[in-house]
Amino acid sequence: MPQPLHHNADTRQSPEVDVTRGPGKSSNKDQISQPSLGSTVAVKPGGSYTNNKQSLDYVLRTGLAGGLAGCAAKTIVGPLDRVKILFQASNPQFAKYTGSWFGVVTAMRDINRQSGVRGLFRGHSATLLRIFPYAAIKFLAYEQIRAILIPSKQHETPLRRLFSGAFAGVTSVFVTYPLEVVRVRLAFETKEVGRSSLRSICTQIYHEQPPRIVHSSSAAAMAAVPPVPRSGLINFYRGFSSTLAGMLPYAGMSFLTHDTAGDWLRLPALAPYTTTANPKNADAPPILRYWAELLAGGFAGLVSQTASYPFEVIRRRMQVGGAVGDGHRLGMAETATRVWAERGWRGFFVGLGIGYFKVVPMAAVSFYVYERGKVMLGV
Repeated sequence: MPQPLHHNADTRQSPEVDVTRGPGKSSNKDQISQPSLGSTVAVKPGGSYTNNKQSLDYVLRTGLAGGLAGCAAKTIVGPLDRVKILFQASNPQFAKYTGSWFGVVTAMRDINRQSGVRGLFRGHSATLLRIFPYAAIKFLAYEQIRAILIPSKQHETPLRRLFSGAFAGVTSVFVTYPLEVVRVRLAFETKEVGRSSLRSICTQIYHEQPPRIVHSSSAAAMAAVPPVPRSGLINFYRGFSSTLAGMLPYAGMSFLTHDTAGDWLRLPALAPYTTTANPKNADAPPILRYWAELLAGGFAGLVSQTASYPFEVIRRRMQVGGAVGDGHRLGMAETATRVWAERGWRGFFVGLGIGYFKVVPMAAVSFYVYERGKVMLGV
């Protein structure tokens, strides 16, 4: 069994560290780089590596860094997120503003005029309540799944990176999806008088039932139709199928693009300009400078948003199905058909401009805070 190497004076004469090593990646040499303070690393036969990723300490630290990263990113784009939901869900009061950047500004101005700054962050408390566990689970799951799928540098492939990100996204969204449904309902509501509370929204979602379809006009036939037993916790997973379909390309492409962009920025020709020493551990591999990390994260957001946006539009329409129209519960295929009938292929990209304007800085801040959080926490 290999013996662990602890961070002390005897380990400073270690082999040269590969500067191309990115977050969560091993060196391209058979030896490993210097461990962070308080960490324990070991070399396995064949050049594989560990960083105590299965330890509770590592899981808690990466989870904390991920949760803080998600909260910081969502707070920055909170007002844009509110407007985007109103556009995607075809809120009647704001449908006239869709299709232009000026409409986004006008919608935000009207919300601010009606409800003040708090109106721009309507549903944000539910957002933070959801995003902290969501981001924490997503990032720590990525580290854990990546360690399984990519145990050594020889296994490092774009496909394995894609699967690591996709599985991490699915894991996190399954745990936190009910909070997302509540947040969307709160953000969709625009009335000032008699606004619904968080408790009333949850109660409404829990008791919603699809309308009973009766093909006979007789009272006896109508009375004989039993109620449809589809209320309950299942309502909090409305639109979950489209979420899974969208999360696979979104999370997968997000982590794949970020890691790939990080590799490019760490190329020997660029490393002197894009990397800097680790402030917590001088023996650790260099980290990306703030602008380079923001660039890699922003590019990841751009690519992942483009790949997954049609699924996001379908998901929003399914989530607010009980708040508009006759309450008829639409499936994923039926929702997609309605979107196509209303606006054609452009309907699947309504609000994409806002999506770019929101997701690019959100992804940039998220990855930046996460990577810097790991440095500060010593992981």
